[in-house]
Amino acid sequence: MKISKLLNKKNYIFFLFLIFFNISTANEPEDIWNIDKSKIETNKIETNTENKNQLEISNDTDGDSISIYDLNNNKNNNNQTIVLEENNLQDKVSLFGIYDPDQNNLTIDMWKKSEGNEIKKILNKIILQDLSEDATDLLEVALLTNSNAPETNITRDEFYNFQKNFLIKKKDFNLIKLFLEKNKNFIGKDDLINYYANHYLAEANIERSCEIFDIVDTVSDDYTSKLKIYCLVNANQIEKALLIFDLKKEMGLIDTFFEKKLFEIIGFETEANNEISDKNLLALHLSHRTVENFNYIPNENTPKDIWKYLASTNLLEKIESIDLEDIEKIKLLEKATHEMKYDEEELFNIYTRFQFSFNQLLTAKDNYKTLDKSSQRALIYQKMLLTNEINEKMELAELLKKLFKDDNMENAFYFELSKILTELDSAEITPEYTSFYETNLINEDTEIKKIKFNNKIIHQSKLLNYFIDKKDVSKMEKETDDILKSILKDKKYIITTNDEILLESLKYDGIKISKKFTNRYDSKVNIPPDLQVKINNRDLGLILLRFVEIIGEDQLNDLGSETLNFILITLNQLDLDKIRNKIILKTLPIRV
Repeated sequence: MKISKLLNKKNYIFFLFLIFFNISTANEPEDIWNIDKSKIETNKIETNTENKNQLEISNDTDGDSISIYDLNNNKNNNNQTIVLEENNLQDKVSLFGIYDPDQNNLTIDMWKKSEGNEIKKILNKIILQDLSEDATDLLEVALLTNSNAPETNITRDEFYNFQKNFLIKKKDFNLIKLFLEKNKNFIGKDDLINYYANHYLAEANIERSCEIFDIVDTVSDDYTSKLKIYCLVNANQIEKALLIFDLKKEMGLIDTFFEKKLFEIIGFETEANNEISDKNLLALHLSHRTVENFNYIPNENTPKDIWKYLASTNLLEKIESIDLEDIEKIKLLEKATHEMKYDEEELFNIYTRFQFSFNQLLTAKDNYKTLDKSSQRALIYQKMLLTNEINEKMELAELLKKLFKDDNMENAFYFELSKILTELDSAEITPEYTSFYETNLINEDTEIKKIKFNNKIIHQSKLLNYFIDKKDVSKMEKETDDILKSILKDKKYIITTNDEILLESLKYDGIKISKKFTNRYDSKVNIPPDLQVKINNRDLGLILLRFVEIIGEDQLNDLGSETLNFILITLNQLDLDKIRNKIILKTLPIRV
């Protein structure tokens, strides 16, 4: 049915205006890189524009600053008129991010002096790594701080693509939602919308999937548009959905399958269409919704999101009905589990259905090789469940992990292995299995513990309070002097690198420390010449990327004290004390 039959020309223009008119708003940025950080929750996303945090643009001549949100109104904080060239204004307001630069002592021009080829080299390298939480948090600060994009040997689109890929790789859907809410005109928004919507559609959570369109109304990608149209239909906004669909067709959209399914759901098609398509997740969902006796058998090429959708809607073959003689089917499920398409718990429930003789179970370690690969894994798994002797259980767990790894499916035995190890008494693990135990145990203890002060060690003393809540300099100088006198009266006390980190950070903040104390250690740090040039030029963005590269897959606590000192000395030189303080409080204190 053509929309022209539903609306006259005036209404057509009016609706067109309503749909594509978009006002971009920004919200209070939240710093999630915090010792006590909690996950950004959807219900905490505020939309009150009166509480916007202000992005400040430094003025090299007089030190004044203006809010980026005031630029469009040609007013600064003092209601003074601001005159900016049109092209300069465009540069300043084309910012895509979440965090105010001032949250971490950064600037709106943090990438101004960064060399694009070096940016691309580092980001292309670290995007392939399994970065630690600490490295990821720092990368988040670097990429999602509201700032002008770098300009030398890198295009804006290339930089924005790195932002988009970071958000997708992190898989923090509340963060994606917040980013889209703040950056409605982001160049890569359609990809983010698709990723967000497909994630919840795969969970059969239509409401959550469609809510993203309450935030970002204007879309351009064909798939994103079809998602939006379907969401409108699902919300019974038929007229608006048909209007958008007709516009998209006039712009070149051709999708007969989608059109037939859409019209069938609306009620325009009286004849049922039993066609099933797995072209994409939306197509499969529409097939499932419109085909009465829907039946779809996944294969090794079936995308992960479709596997997830089938599981969420109970469309996968029931465990009890799976033919254990169908070796190819079992292999398919094992591979799907490795690729995180199939539920790991379901796979191991299938293993428990395998039938073995008493003698096979008794001699499992000696005779498993006589079976096919899937039966080998099932046998060893059952044997492991039956034994109570810890060393034997560890031996079997290690063997089962190897059997998966030999077939390039080690991820299939990940959560179940950790679950088994968690049930063991760590004190009873013998040295030969300690490494295997620690490597494969998933640590879910993320509770932030309180600092326990130890005034016999400088870097564990109450001087740490300064980095939590900065005190008056004069009071801090007296407290520092008193604590150092108490500790260093012991002539045998050796000032460690961690002690140096704390003392030098205090000095950088203007707290005077007596030479009789500082003379007891060498505060010199060798900084590579190329990095020193970047420090001198305040090449903030690229330096943060270098730090992410250095930290890599390690946590901050796992870094050597010399590396940590190097990072913190650099942050001191750049006056990035907020980032420095977080690192100090993450690495130096004892927590209980």
